[in-house]
Amino acid sequence: MFYYILIAFQAFCIFHVYKSRNENYWYFVIFLVPLIGSLIYLFSQIINKNNIKKTKNKLTEVVNPTKKIKDLEQKLAISDTFQNKIYLADEYKNQKDYNNAILYYEKALEGKFKNNSHTINKVLKCYFEIKNYSKVVEYAKKIPLDTSFKGSICIHALALEKCNFFEEAELQFRKTNIRYSNYGERLQLSEFLVRIGKQQEAKVVLEEIIGEIDNMTEINQKKYRVIYLESRKLLKSI
Repeated sequence: MFYYILIAFQAFCIFHVYKSRNENYWYFVIFLVPLIGSLIYLFSQIINKNNIKKTKNKLTEVVNPTKKIKDLEQKLAISDTFQNKIYLADEYKNQKDYNNAILYYEKALEGKFKNNSHTINKVLKCYFEIKNYSKVVEYAKKIPLDTSFKGSICIHALALEKCNFFEEAELQFRKTNIRYSNYGERLQLSEFLVRIGKQQEAKVVLEEIIGEIDNMTEINQKKYRVIYLESRKLLKSI
């Protein structure tokens, strides 16, 4: 069994030498000392080179953050496709340039891709970041948040509140109030209930959050420690 694994490993390394056009002496190293030679090749030519390449790319992004944007703009200029617009918009979003991200997401939504739900979800998040809450509400109507984009329900709810649609905001917030889950969202629900004067209802939600976390394992208690402390702080203030 070990023999066949060694042969397969050796064949993989030889194929990599050929495909990567590495120096010919690697063929001899792998053939003459199959296991040791293959291991040396693996760590020196495959693993290390991949790590160096990744590190180099990360350093380039830190030193010259606009390079990736320029590369993606050039790619889009050559091939004006839906996916290339998304790649560029995603990178603008990663760099927190939300206005340009919105520009290219909305360009991507033109034509036959106008109902692409994943892109709509991305653009509504960008509008939330620039505090254009009416646009968040507008785009949220176009996608099934309840089934496919539950992570955006609170964003929608907060946008509705900012637009003074308090009843609809409460309805959306309450969709996240599920026991033993959604602790961050439920804390936001509690904060919203306090803001609209429903302190007693907020207390009920907060006490449930605190009680559930109290009964968790130590690992999970650490995971939700910030939520726990914020919930206790808010409960004391009501």
